[in-house]
Amino acid sequence: MTELAQSQQPAQAEHGPAELVTRTPDLAERDPVRFQRRRVLIDNLLRFGTPVVILLVWQAISSSGLVDQRFWPPPSEIVVSFVDLVSSGLVLEAAVSTFRVLLLGYFGGALVGIVLGVLLGSFRKLRTALEPVISALYTVPKLAVLPLLLMIFGLGETPKVLLVAFGVFFIVAISTMSAVAGLAEGYLEPARSFGASRIQTFRHVTLPAMMPEVFTSLRISIGTAVLLVIGIEFVQGREGLGFLIWNSWQVFLADRMYAGIVTVSIIGVALQSAVTWIGRRVSPWAPRR
Repeated sequence: MTELAQSQQPAQAEHGPAELVTRTPDLAERDPVRFQRRRVLIDNLLRFGTPVVILLVWQAISSSGLVDQRFWPPPSEIVVSFVDLVSSGLVLEAAVSTFRVLLLGYFGGALVGIVLGVLLGSFRKLRTALEPVISALYTVPKLAVLPLLLMIFGLGETPKVLLVAFGVFFIVAISTMSAVAGLAEGYLEPARSFGASRIQTFRHVTLPAMMPEVFTSLRISIGTAVLLVIGIEFVQGREGLGFLIWNSWQVFLADRMYAGIVTVSIIGVALQSAVTWIGRRVSPWAPRR
């Protein structure tokens, strides 16, 4: 022991005393409440300030004559056109028509997608049989199916609703199937150990675990539904926001066309925010960004 201690002393003298590492706590550690308030303020400034800056730059460029106002009217003219459309009732009438098709197709496709996704994720043989078919049909452009639906169901809302449901179904079904089939064995083993039935396991284990991914697919699919219903109204329709935008382009009313586009974007953001809000209330255990 004496020889070992003597051999360590020169090494300590050679390298000097051990360095003391100090670390100053940041704001998040010193004052979490203040840090969170500051973070929310910055996020809101970025979230709402960026569109305002873009609109101001657009207004300045368009008003200065650097771009052709026939194609790029200033936002101030678009706002005036939007107010006129609202006052005349055209936007409300078009929005009601679009909403009717959108919501019917969305809820129908989402419901069928969740049910089939749970079944495919729960039963391996069924998943093996149907997954290639679903994957193949998912890659088909959805608007390419519209002529077939028009031949079968004729003109009217039915082909529109079915096409929106068609697009929503695949996103929700594939995501739900992936969430159920990819459930970690560590979640299922305790339920089996306590003798839980298949229904009890689904209710207390599978359902809570799959909810975050399901609501993510619902949020993505609502945006897809908006794209589809507007595209359908471009191609086939005499009413709706898509027809309003397309008709405004045909008669060269750029300001009214942009007003319709803004209306669609507002609807899309509102619907996605609503789905996100519902998802946070239904599955509060899901991680947040």
